[in-house]
Amino acid sequence: MAADEDRPLVCEWRSMLSLHARTWSALERELNERHGLGASEFEVLDRLIETDKPKCRVIELADGIHLSQSALSRLIARLERDGLVARGMCEEDRRGIFVSPTEAGRALHAEAVGTHRAVLASVFAHA
Repeated sequence: MAADEDRPLVCEWRSMLSLHARTWSALERELNERHGLGASEFEVLDRLIETDKPKCRVIELADGIHLSQSALSRLIARLERDGLVARGMCEEDRRGIFVSPTEAGRALHAEAVGTHRAVLASVFAHA
């Protein structure tokens, strides 16, 4: 029976989903309680700050962040409203938008990065 043959594959898939859900939930809870950030907001700041470039095209962020284009645009708008990032137009391609962390964004990221990494270490240690 094909279903029996596929069982280990399905179990592995469900295990991965469960680990992701537990990790994301723990990140959401800790980052929000300690720093007022959601996990997706932190992820955008983290990726912006870990690049060596002073600004990043939104399309480049979208490749690594698992949100729809519209959800990512709304998230960046919230970060901009909160003074954590700045957006600007791309001179070479007027359709392109750049985003960069502000000093306030860098400061909040510096505060939150330890929490983020501690949650990851804790979850993965128990996985």
